[in-house]
Amino acid sequence: MTSYRALRHVTWPLGAALLVILTVFATHLRAAPTHPIWNEAPVRVEPAAVSAPNWVALANQLKPAVVNVSTKGGRPSRGMRSLGSGFVINTDGHVVTNNHVVDGASEVRVKLSDGRQLAARVVGRDQRTDLALLKVDASNLTAIALGDSSTLAVGEPVMAIGNPFGLEQTVTTGIVSATGRVIGEGPYDDFIQTDASINPGNSGGPLINARGQVVGINTAMLSQTGGSVGIGFAIPVNLAKPVISQLARHGEVVRGFLGIGIQPVTEELAKGFNLPGPEGALVTSVRDGSPAAAAGVKAGDVIVEYDGRTVARATELPRAVADTPVGRTVKLKILRDGASVTLTATVARLESSQQARVRDEERAAEPARLGIATRTLTPQVAEQAGVAAQRGVLVVDVTSGSRADAAGFQPGDVIAEVDHHAVAGVAEMQAALKEHRAGVPIVFRVTRDGEAMWLAVAA
Repeated sequence: MTSYRALRHVTWPLGAALLVILTVFATHLRAAPTHPIWNEAPVRVEPAAVSAPNWVALANQLKPAVVNVSTKGGRPSRGMRSLGSGFVINTDGHVVTNNHVVDGASEVRVKLSDGRQLAARVVGRDQRTDLALLKVDASNLTAIALGDSSTLAVGEPVMAIGNPFGLEQTVTTGIVSATGRVIGEGPYDDFIQTDASINPGNSGGPLINARGQVVGINTAMLSQTGGSVGIGFAIPVNLAKPVISQLARHGEVVRGFLGIGIQPVTEELAKGFNLPGPEGALVTSVRDGSPAAAAGVKAGDVIVEYDGRTVARATELPRAVADTPVGRTVKLKILRDGASVTLTATVARLESSQQARVRDEERAAEPARLGIATRTLTPQVAEQAGVAAQRGVLVVDVTSGSRADAAGFQPGDVIAEVDHHAVAGVAEMQAALKEHRAGVPIVFRVTRDGEAMWLAVAA
């Protein structure tokens, strides 16, 4: 389950990460300004091999650019709460942090390394990439240059600076453990994995290479206990750059969508769909009235080419769409019943209300009144989660002390019925809950370890 209180915790197995992208959408990533708002010059330090960076010199020069971000509002609290970190990207006072650090805040303050506490204005924030851009009224600030995350190599040394557990200006080092990680956070999953220690409070802090440049924004960690176990994740800076540019210029990121659900093509599915191999993006659903529906896309189609670009893996399609300006007409090459078909679709804009709805469906946000976190179950998710059921709603996590906990729910349960109505996914479960008659227990039919049972959640 993902926690937004400080650093996002990925607390369920990585194997159960998002395998079905409910809505493929595009971000109209306008070209970055001729003169970007960030600095791109690396820090000048004594020459050192990449394998032996001068962390002492880098830490001394870059720590002043890392800030503590506190907020007021959102969840009930008294006074300001220290939530995370951020870093200055130019001398004029622009600060980058995570969206979940400032989400819902009525007041944001930034504490500099010299002890100054400044009011910060949220220039813009983006839920999809979990990025936010702040502005403080200050000048001549120390800034960190943004580097090129596409050149990162596994095994390359990196340094994280932040405020874990409120301990300001903490520096940890490690290596790049992997790139392109998918951890179930949405269609932009392309995380840098590092073993540099990352803990709650590091959210929004920089991951820095041996040249003193930001290559990632620390945002999540895999943990069953709430503390670091050597697996942290950072948003690649190359993904962040166009988002930061749009936030600086427009205060938002313009998005479009095709309106299809997709999943990877496995060896077994390839045989079952008479495909030449496990390549492409298998369409699981098509939203009514969407550009994909208008183009004639159908569930069961396999998209193998998008706008002239080969789609070898399902995870490549959202990123390909992300490069497409809203309103552009694109060609989709699909395989249908063993034959190749070419369709034409026009990428449309995804309105903010739709963004929120899709986000909630994708993340299967925890129904607060029950205390469970859920995901729509598909055969692929079932295989990864190790459950026998093929349809229904998978219980990912149960909040301790909640009504669901009291009713006996456990992670791994599969909800098949709510109030005697079959549910095939999270959207159907939520609809059934909305129809529930107040004052009486909510009755669930679940399967656990292949056995069916009934559970009743108190009203």
